[in-house]
Amino acid sequence: MAKYSIGVDFGTLSGRAVLVEVGSGREVATAVKEYTHGVMDEFLPDGITKLEDDWALQHPNDYLEVLEITIPQVLKESGVSADNVIGIGIDFTACTVLPIKADGTPLCMMDEFRSHPHSYVKLWKHHAAQDEANRLNEIAEMRGEDFLKRYGGKISSEWMFPKVWQVLNESPDIYEAADQIVEAADWVISQMTGEIRRNSCTAGYKAIWHKQKGYPSKEYLKALDPRLEHVVEDKLSNDIYSIGSKAGEVTEKAASLIGLNPGTAVAVANVDAHVSIPAVGITEPGKLLMIMGTSTCHVLLGEEEKIVPGMCGVVEDGVIPGFMGYEAGQSCVGDHFEWFIENCVPASYYDEAKERGVNIHTLLTEKAGTLKVGESGLLALDWWNGNRSTLVDADLTGVLLGATLLTKPEEIYRALIEATAYGTRIIVEAFRNNGVPVDEVYACGGIAEKNSLMMQIYSDVLNIEIKISASSQAPALGSAMFGAVVAGKERGGYDSIEDAAKEMGRVKDQTYKPNDDNVKVYDKLYAEYERLYDYFGRGENDVMKRLKDIKLNASK
Repeated sequence: MAKYSIGVDFGTLSGRAVLVEVGSGREVATAVKEYTHGVMDEFLPDGITKLEDDWALQHPNDYLEVLEITIPQVLKESGVSADNVIGIGIDFTACTVLPIKADGTPLCMMDEFRSHPHSYVKLWKHHAAQDEANRLNEIAEMRGEDFLKRYGGKISSEWMFPKVWQVLNESPDIYEAADQIVEAADWVISQMTGEIRRNSCTAGYKAIWHKQKGYPSKEYLKALDPRLEHVVEDKLSNDIYSIGSKAGEVTEKAASLIGLNPGTAVAVANVDAHVSIPAVGITEPGKLLMIMGTSTCHVLLGEEEKIVPGMCGVVEDGVIPGFMGYEAGQSCVGDHFEWFIENCVPASYYDEAKERGVNIHTLLTEKAGTLKVGESGLLALDWWNGNRSTLVDADLTGVLLGATLLTKPEEIYRALIEATAYGTRIIVEAFRNNGVPVDEVYACGGIAEKNSLMMQIYSDVLNIEIKISASSQAPALGSAMFGAVVAGKERGGYDSIEDAAKEMGRVKDQTYKPNDDNVKVYDKLYAEYERLYDYFGRGENDVMKRLKDIKLNASK
């Protein structure tokens, strides 16, 4: 009798469950649930409480709805009995955090806090803690804290400590009311198992935790703010559980809600990008995976801990046990193109797309694909949502250079695609220049699967062959693989994630190979991108930040 595992991928706008056959990696059924509340960046659910700029919140009940709707749906659609599901794993956006009570109740689900923004989930792209991040970095540099080097020299406003400090600064009552502040990934796992199990991936990459050294010292935290001296003991935890370990089993209560049997093995939670590595069969160093969606995350295995300026982090056992896991990222990729079609495309293009029966992205991609490299005369910086790597600065903004009265939408669209490719090249070269080999490049996610023009541009810009995940649901597949691992071989699963990857991880036969003529032109364009990158991003001209200040003052 075949055995199955379930992976649930919690994204920015929706969650999806994938039922996977253990052994073959065959995806038997998929179900998607869009979040009821979506991303709250203007108002709370009450429709009255307005949010400030750079806020991005979610409602934790949306995550529970994903479990309650998608898991029964994949079982029903497939005809697979819960008796044959041996494990479940989940992955999440990160750093996505929420304050909870000791019994796991989110503060935003309590009557007295429903209209308080800080009681809700702070999504990964909540950037309103930039002031705290700036101060955190200044004090760390002043004190010579060695943890900064592991994170490329800067801690991001997207991460745990800036977000926690923002709550403390702006809403001490919420801070006091919270018994714990947890990653949403760990909270969802606790709703299935009854226990909080903080995972080593988010702790290592997003909460400045080190396997040997732990969190930053109390002396440093006190230097930030005396109220933070005991934040680890008071709101976080020193109990960290490694990726690939078992978080627990599905409880009777959870079983009745999600349709799995009590006792089904549950894996410690993971991050959407990192869990995708085994899904494409990567279990060794030198192979970089781009997880491409609203943002892009770049994950790479290494054998030694190297200091790479501007990286999001290096964490021992952070991706695959036994290796150093390196992470970098770009804050604006899919979001980039969505902004463009919503704000900058004329009605005539939408009419043409409708007549042809294609969506607007397809139309623009086709038109952009007819252009020669460099034909538009345009160059863009991909900072519409700040820069994650290598500058780690959410206050940076976008640039489009070279536009004329003859510039067409497809030319801008292509320039935005190229800008994200240049941003990836910056990251790849940073790795290589600091002793971390990048010998092969892989890609997964909707963009990698659907947009062949974009992947060819990436291959040309990087001058390297790109392999594409065979699964359109790589994070969910990876999560399902970890579910099979924690179930164990005796129950039909695996003893290690390497064993699972050998049988279940795979890539497509088709690859993208660089075009020599395109490579030569892109080298010239990249050189110009690199100059702009340094000019606007490294302090020579802080016009973007001055404009933000003027905007802020004008809105008061």
